[in-house]
Amino acid sequence: MYSVITVALALSQYGWFTVFTCKDNGPEQRLLPVYLYLGFCITSKDLGRLEMSVEVVVKNSCQSIGEGPHWDDRTNSLLYVDILSNDVHRWIPDTGNDEKIHLDDSVGFVVPCRKGGYIVGLGRSLSHVDWDSRKITKLHEVDKGTKNRFNDGKCDPRGRVWAGTMGYESEPANPERERGSLFRLDVDGSLHACVNKINISNGLAWTADNKTMYYIDSLPRKVYGFDYDSETGNISNQRVVVDFGEGTIPTLGYPDGMCIDTEDKIWVACYGAAKIVRFDPTTGKQLKTVDIPAIRTTSCCFGGKNFDELYVTCGVQGSTEEEREKYPMTGSVFRVTGLGVRGRPANVYEG
Repeated sequence: MYSVITVALALSQYGWFTVFTCKDNGPEQRLLPVYLYLGFCITSKDLGRLEMSVEVVVKNSCQSIGEGPHWDDRTNSLLYVDILSNDVHRWIPDTGNDEKIHLDDSVGFVVPCRKGGYIVGLGRSLSHVDWDSRKITKLHEVDKGTKNRFNDGKCDPRGRVWAGTMGYESEPANPERERGSLFRLDVDGSLHACVNKINISNGLAWTADNKTMYYIDSLPRKVYGFDYDSETGNISNQRVVVDFGEGTIPTLGYPDGMCIDTEDKIWVACYGAAKIVRFDPTTGKQLKTVDIPAIRTTSCCFGGKNFDELYVTCGVQGSTEEEREKYPMTGSVFRVTGLGVRGRPANVYEG
């Protein structure tokens, strides 16, 4: 006597479908719980990939150029800046409160200090800011006699601050050419110029083995790789790892901010193209695209308690009324979930 028990397993994005037909009291039926468990695991994994979502977490909070997201795992909060509004923001997801402090010049980036406070790129200076007292202490001023300003910045695995400048920008993505430099602030407080003739200094990231640093100059539309010495902070052997290429501005825009996941794949904000793209820096190939409902995507970082959420900033400057009507969340901060990958905790300044 037979009865048919059919179990469907793993209806997935890979397009395969497995069916088991079991006989009463046969060995297949005794193994049915195992089949069900395997099917649940496989299907759950695949459905997780299909459930990626993008949501607004801080609505229209930036009025100029939202940039520099940094997840502070010590306080479970997201830091970011509104560059030309001279504001540093701190969003606390547990309360939904978006705090900000207003400074006296443009703010290119913000990173926490292990000893308290924050390092910011304030105009042409690297400065320390105490959030509670609003006290600002200038550490270094660079590019004197120019209209340059600091743009993006991050800390390396040994707690040094890397930050770059750019020339005066009369309109988005059109600065004075080759006026910027990439600087390194060591933990002893000394400052070093590491790369010169930069157009728009942008995203930074380091591999898990601490042997490679990735860096973006937006106008050549390239991501560069450097050999990185974690002990000294020295970089060498510059090469192109991702080239956006000719004829791709409509689809990829300009590479802007960047972060890296635990698989050493880089996530690049594509300014002007409304997307974040995951690249394999060893091959230069695109692996995944995340569409964002804002044209001027500027940067991204992993955060959340498990570092499996991607936070995305975007700009308003240069947008038309028509663009803002089509993309009403322009200037907001977005959160992407369901990516199936995680990032690592962000480094802080150890000086």
